[in-house]
Amino acid sequence: MANSFDVCVVGSANLDLVATVDRLPGPGETVSGTSFAEYPGGKGLNQAVAAARAGATVAFVGALGDDAAAAALRAVMVADGIDASHVATSAEPTGRALIGVSAAGENSIIVVAGANGTVTGEELAAAKVVLVQLEVPIAAVARALASARAAGATTVLNPAPAQAIGEDVLRWCDIVVPNEHEVELLGGVDHLLSLGAKAVVVTLGGDGAELHTADGCTPIAPFAVTPVDTTGAGDTFCGSLSARLAAGDDLPTALRYASAAGALCTTKPGAVPSIPTHAAVTEMLNRTH
Repeated sequence: MANSFDVCVVGSANLDLVATVDRLPGPGETVSGTSFAEYPGGKGLNQAVAAARAGATVAFVGALGDDAAAAALRAVMVADGIDASHVATSAEPTGRALIGVSAAGENSIIVVAGANGTVTGEELAAAKVVLVQLEVPIAAVARALASARAAGATTVLNPAPAQAIGEDVLRWCDIVVPNEHEVELLGGVDHLLSLGAKAVVVTLGGDGAELHTADGCTPIAPFAVTPVDTTGAGDTFCGSLSARLAAGDDLPTALRYASAAGALCTTKPGAVPSIPTHAAVTEMLNRTH
């Protein structure tokens, strides 16, 4: 099967409804909000946008409702040149995240999967790299990874949101990108490598990342920035990493790029609006040589 795209992302797309408040309400309590905004989101869509802005040709595989939120999210894909021909229209409403943010920076989030819960993973765009996360059903994740491996693609799993998943999923992964908490839920680095992963990349937030392979551990240095909002930084890291692997970079080079992209993402508010372009990441890399 010919590789039509550099990266195929299988995952979630949500409309994030964000209300800011002086303090979060307690059970049964009503508080007055100070502002409201709607943002495109969902780990899958964030990662697809990151891969596209890193220079990859990208296909997104997911599901949206037949509603105004779907139109808004499809517009994001069009704006970033993401192929949406594998996005199904579901009878369920488009996924939503209801987010309350306090003046102290605390948040309270309710995610309603909606159409994301109907993703099957049966349709897959041919690509060099297939990237999947865990905001769609686990059965769909397993099916997509197995099909991608059979088609000769490099498979990348970002096991977030954190949850325990079985060997029937993990054995199809070439590269696993968990954070410190997620890697423990999956049995640790050694367990993941023993199941056949070529690499485990543990992200450490402001401390960079660690690349674990059969040859040992290599630290990936962080980039110094002043964070404004860390939303979407992990997704930017994963999408950028996949794009650079598809472009032919070796893993350490791709990880340095991903680390720079993730750092830049934290310097602006929001997820999709803050994902940097290839030019911005390249400029940062050139400045830090």
